[in-house]
Amino acid sequence: MKQHFFFCCMVAIIAGLSCGSPGTEKTAESASVDSTEKKWWKEAVVYQLYPRSFQDSDGDGVGDIKGITQRLDYLQSLGIHAIWLNPIFTSPNDDNGYDISDYRGIMKEMGTMQDFDSMLAGMHRRGIKLIMDLVLNHSSDEHEWFQQSRSSRTNPYRNYYHWWPAERGTPPKRFSLFDEEANAWRYDSLTNSYYLHYFSRKQPDLNWENPKLRQEIYDMMKFWLEKGVDGFRLDAFPFMSKDTSFPALPAEYNGNYIPYYGKGPYLHDYLQEMNREILSKYDIMTVGEGGVIEFKEVLKFIDEDRKEINTLYHSEHVDSWARRKDDISIYDSTNKDLIALKKLFGKWDSLFARKGWNTVYFGNHDHSRALSRFGNDKPAFREPSAKMLFTFLLTQRATPYLYWGDEIGMSNIRFKTVEEYNDLATRNTYNLLLRESKEKAERYLLSQAELSRDNSRTPMQWNAGPNAGFTSGKPWLAINPNYTTVNVEAAEKDKNSILHFVRSMIKLRDANKDVLVYGKYTLVDDDNPAVYAYTRENKGRKFLVLLNFTDRAAAVNAGFDLGKAKRLLGNYASSSTGNQLQPYEAIVYEL
Repeated sequence: MKQHFFFCCMVAIIAGLSCGSPGTEKTAESASVDSTEKKWWKEAVVYQLYPRSFQDSDGDGVGDIKGITQRLDYLQSLGIHAIWLNPIFTSPNDDNGYDISDYRGIMKEMGTMQDFDSMLAGMHRRGIKLIMDLVLNHSSDEHEWFQQSRSSRTNPYRNYYHWWPAERGTPPKRFSLFDEEANAWRYDSLTNSYYLHYFSRKQPDLNWENPKLRQEIYDMMKFWLEKGVDGFRLDAFPFMSKDTSFPALPAEYNGNYIPYYGKGPYLHDYLQEMNREILSKYDIMTVGEGGVIEFKEVLKFIDEDRKEINTLYHSEHVDSWARRKDDISIYDSTNKDLIALKKLFGKWDSLFARKGWNTVYFGNHDHSRALSRFGNDKPAFREPSAKMLFTFLLTQRATPYLYWGDEIGMSNIRFKTVEEYNDLATRNTYNLLLRESKEKAERYLLSQAELSRDNSRTPMQWNAGPNAGFTSGKPWLAINPNYTTVNVEAAEKDKNSILHFVRSMIKLRDANKDVLVYGKYTLVDDDNPAVYAYTRENKGRKFLVLLNFTDRAAAVNAGFDLGKAKRLLGNYASSSTGNQLQPYEAIVYEL
């Protein structure tokens, strides 16, 4: 049971997965807000940037802030409007920055606060906004708050975390997502107590039930907003609220308790308080990591009337495409049901027909590369399938997130041994399964070649030179061997490259915001198993998007006379005639 649950936790969290007085959750009181109300964060194309892997400026093998600053002209050339920057706060890096030891400091490997200020100023001069990745559910065990908290039971910081005195016996069972023993309680001998950690033992959970802790967080958020950052991505935020009586885990969750963890009793109260205290005072963007939130609960977080956060970063589409068949079986590349995917995206679009706003992405730091998972990274199909995926992302009624490196077609590295992995989740799960069965551990490792988070974290491929131009030292994670042909320098020279196509696609979206951002989305040729087709329509203009998701020619019945349509953009030099699409072909028409 423990191994089964732990793996379910790992899969769920990797796939998408932290007021008023408690108990006084508010309901919407004002009239509905039209979801087409224009906001800069609805129109923005967001570029997620993993700083450890983007550009190293000092030869230590780790990407840093100065490296990002050196590449700002490149980022501006893409046409993006905002950058979501993964954590750069002070951290011992047990989980690559998601274990913060100082919320107001800069990680030594990343640089200095002066470096940060220069980077932010450079972004703003180029019209690029910055979204910081903020971890709210837990800190590092090296944070001063925790060091004080564990020093004595009477310390003023004791209640900043969740403690269970040992004299009360073994704490009620809670499972950890990253712990090798899957136990979320860790005994600490200094005060003869256990502390709670939903993630690794070096990531103790913050006690949001403590008003002083909440105020510390709000003051910290204000610190960064006053510096000029343009918003926050809220990591693991659904886990923030906990029933501190720690009752027995409900049997109905049947071993997978992540949804239970995301239903704390005062979560909405804390978010509404955060909005009143901080978020509402700035013109910013907020996006919450919402993979554990049930679909029926989503609007409670992002309905404008409730005054919580702007958007959620959900993960249902990633979980449903080319996933494992069971807990540890081999990756199933045949599990690609396009009709089901269309229904899923349609469901999410419909949710926001009148209220709230959607987000859309194919890859991020917690998933394998989009090209390898949703497209086809074989040489013959690498470019057309990558362009097809970008066409989809940039024509949806949602804020699109582009993951760094996807614009040149970076793909999975597919490590073969556990020693090659840096990812905490992969290594700990492997070690846990190894205790049970070497065969199970090896099957899991084979599956991780396609699904591990490290696939999306290998360093940026800038050129065909040493270490792909990423560093003059030893890279912190191996570079994909295909960098000699797949790199920015080569893409810049090839006018038909994925890179140039992405720039063109962003320009098309920017030039037609009324249609491609705010326009109505309508699926056509619904039951076509190979082609995803839909219209976007607003203010008397209608666009048709045709996307072949397969490696073979496919027919589409869109119901329009394409001979009279205007071809705005496509990923082949010349489009197929009639209703035929070439492998992975993408076309945008104006009807």
